[in-house]
Amino acid sequence: MYKIALQAAAIGMALTSFAVHAAPAQTAEQLYQANCAACHGVKLEGAVGPTLGEHAWIHGAPTKANLIKIISKGVPEKNMPAWSPALSAQQISMLADYIAANANKKLAAAPAAAKPVATDLLGGFKLPKGFRISVYAEGATTARSMVVSDSGIVYVGSRKAGKIYALVPRADKQSADVVTVAEGLDSPIGVTLLNGSLYVGEISRVIRFDNIDKRYAQKPSYEVVKVTLPSDKWHGEKVIKASPDGKLYIPVGAPCNICDTDDTKSAKIYRMNADGSQLEEVARGVRNTVGFAFHPTTKQLWFTDNGRDELGDNSPSCELNVLTKFGQHFGFPYCHGGVVPDPEFGKSRSCDEFVEPVAKLGPHVAPLGLSFYTGKQFPEAYRNNIFVAEHGSWNRSTKIGYTVRFVSLYGNKLVSDTAFVDGFLRGDEVVGRPVDVTQLADGSLLISDDYAGRIFRVTYDGK
Repeated sequence: MYKIALQAAAIGMALTSFAVHAAPAQTAEQLYQANCAACHGVKLEGAVGPTLGEHAWIHGAPTKANLIKIISKGVPEKNMPAWSPALSAQQISMLADYIAANANKKLAAAPAAAKPVATDLLGGFKLPKGFRISVYAEGATTARSMVVSDSGIVYVGSRKAGKIYALVPRADKQSADVVTVAEGLDSPIGVTLLNGSLYVGEISRVIRFDNIDKRYAQKPSYEVVKVTLPSDKWHGEKVIKASPDGKLYIPVGAPCNICDTDDTKSAKIYRMNADGSQLEEVARGVRNTVGFAFHPTTKQLWFTDNGRDELGDNSPSCELNVLTKFGQHFGFPYCHGGVVPDPEFGKSRSCDEFVEPVAKLGPHVAPLGLSFYTGKQFPEAYRNNIFVAEHGSWNRSTKIGYTVRFVSLYGNKLVSDTAFVDGFLRGDEVVGRPVDVTQLADGSLLISDDYAGRIFRVTYDGK
């Protein structure tokens, strides 16, 4: 039964980022790599989900007709949704052909769900002199955003796992146990704390766990915050962040690779009261932000944004932005990376009309979480500057990203953008994909990795 559930859920959830606006020019392999590889492996060998090569196919023979049926109708009793409303018949047919062509091949075995820390794992990372990296916690499958409570418990959202975790520090304070707070949620990637309550962003709703530090181990009940959010799957996952003014900030991504969103609720950032009331737009033209942070002194909102696809390996750049006044437009779908007019939507607009990024982070590096460093453990040069987690490219002929960057600022101007933790990509081998960065009370830095379900900790012991 577990294998049935895993296969059904994995196939369904691996397609959750795909929607009706996908470009028909994509090949079947591109469709697979963009939407299925994270769960089933880049070579169909299996990852979080089962292999799509030779194995015991539980839902019938892997014929094209049967695969079309599974993808189209889903398996509701196993929480696999029907995808025919979201995927065109042509797209489903292409995926079915691609999977069927490989279904009887013997492929490499999938990696174990919980991998032990290899002796050379930590030694393969590169950090500035004086910094050390260790594994703080393991077993937080598809770990995404993090938030730290005053008591030192780290709450972690997840993606395909549908879980919220609590990382509870052990006596030595050097590592933590992983406790599942809730499960069965819809891609609950976003977590934040406000007034002692844990707020969680799902695809179409926000939920709240009150008095969380005293209830996390009890499978606590939650309240649904009364706010209406779109339910689009493509870029539909929602980070959430409590602001210094006591509001909650939440984005709505573009339900497409590229489409006109100005007159819709999509490609915007909103804020609302803690009870969900007074939802208001604060920024627009934001394709897909998966990370917010508020500057420690100016309190301005800083956020990453993922650039559009299908303009080649080296264009456009992903972005780091700052909101200096409400209502600013950051360019999507007309202009990308501050300087690249969109070939379809940018003909009648100028890039000069829109807010230019503070930093152009690189093409397809997929910047996600970011955090201002406010601790005292690291050298003074790090204070009030930014760490950015780059998840890494999926659609370049040569992979880039897969790193944690350090961005130093002078006011709101970029001074430098340098690698802080390298080594999640080793040659062509991916050993991790950074998602979020946050800080413990002692000034050490945590990094979530949704590839291996690990949380890394970076400390400084230099002079």
